[in-house]
Amino acid sequence: MDKLRVRIDFQLYEHEGKRVLVFEVASRPVGLPVQFKGTAWWRDGDSLIPMPEEVCRSIYAEGGHDFSGDICKGLSLDDLDPKAIEIFRNKWAEYSNVKRIVSLSVEQLLRDADVVNDKGVTYAALILFGKRESLLEYLPTAEVVFEYRSTEASGPANQREDFRTGFFNYYDRIWELVDLRNDKQHYQDRFHVFPISTFNEQVVRESLLNAASHRNYHQRGSVFVRQYSRKLIIESPGGFPSGVTAENILDRQEARNVRIANVFQLCGLVERSGQGMNLIYEKSIREAKPLPHFTGSDAYRVKLTLECQVIHPRMLALLKKIGDDKLDVMTTNDYLLLGAIFREEDMRGIEPEKFNHLAELEIIEFSEYGVGPVNGGIILAIGNQSEMDADWMPIEYTDRKQMVLDFMASHSDVTTAQLADYLGLSQRTMRNTLKELIDGGLVTKADNYRHARYNLRDLQIK
Repeated sequence: MDKLRVRIDFQLYEHEGKRVLVFEVASRPVGLPVQFKGTAWWRDGDSLIPMPEEVCRSIYAEGGHDFSGDICKGLSLDDLDPKAIEIFRNKWAEYSNVKRIVSLSVEQLLRDADVVNDKGVTYAALILFGKRESLLEYLPTAEVVFEYRSTEASGPANQREDFRTGFFNYYDRIWELVDLRNDKQHYQDRFHVFPISTFNEQVVRESLLNAASHRNYHQRGSVFVRQYSRKLIIESPGGFPSGVTAENILDRQEARNVRIANVFQLCGLVERSGQGMNLIYEKSIREAKPLPHFTGSDAYRVKLTLECQVIHPRMLALLKKIGDDKLDVMTTNDYLLLGAIFREEDMRGIEPEKFNHLAELEIIEFSEYGVGPVNGGIILAIGNQSEMDADWMPIEYTDRKQMVLDFMASHSDVTTAQLADYLGLSQRTMRNTLKELIDGGLVTKADNYRHARYNLRDLQIK
């Protein structure tokens, strides 16, 4: 998993009094070999050798016709931008740690990347490295438009830049434009305040790579990258690739332009083979942001919307406590389950076994009422449990009460809304907890209903 970045999941079953572990290893993406440091490997007896070229080509052909692998008639190496080629060369050499890449001629470099062959120069080379005038002549549809809009109202954008040149010339520039207005959101964990960027660089870059790999270059229209204060929309011509839908996109990913996707793998821009959307989903959940969605997509365009407002500060605090060592071995399904818990989704149709990996990592725990994060103050019914069994009723309230008291130690005239946002719980749950603290003589209440304010007994403002 660490070296190939291929998704591996497992389930634990009890069979005849014994434990059985069943591992599910995701297959390689259709049309793409799995690579390590820019090379696809092949078993030869007891040894690993670079995969033969004819085998690679047969894999590329699996996904049907690859437009990016077609020869662009009339195109020559002189139509490619040396600057874009050198950016690719440096990335490939650094990622693969193969020193000879630095000294290769331009033609040999592009032949090794399989974007140039004896028949000529491919459309992949044009799209990735082409000069502006070459793209205008041979493929004018290969354009990316960046817009920043302060509101969603129609009308001219506040800032707009058009890119009709090789991908490697503008890939970094688009991130720079997004990062210009990348403010910090803040969440509080007890007495500490932590910042988090509105736009995650890895998510934005992965979305751009997806657009370049999957768009339909035959169809007229540009790729649009529209940035708002808390949202990013990437709209690409052409619908989803054959067999891929918004519902199955995490389980079935297929590059429409295989040669382009292969170049991205060679230089390490694609972190995990065929799992770009998985990474986007995981990062969104890890930062307590809404799930990406494809609302507005149809047979002629794919519209990916990244909602970047942090919606669950308490989840961020919990994930910080979990630590990167555990988060890095969580699967996409683990992230989806954990995110669903914090969004208070109905979990009763999900079998308890689905939570086993999270339980093994000591991230969630089971109880007679359901399942919830360890010390997270949330319990949801699962499987065949009724909603009444769980109803957000953790067995122990000590941690929750202490967190309320800690918050009040540094804040006066606290509202249920403030506490609910801080702990990531419902206001109903907070009112029940506050009532217990009031009955215990630790907290006082002033006013009622939406005007109610709470203070520690010895901090109440007279």
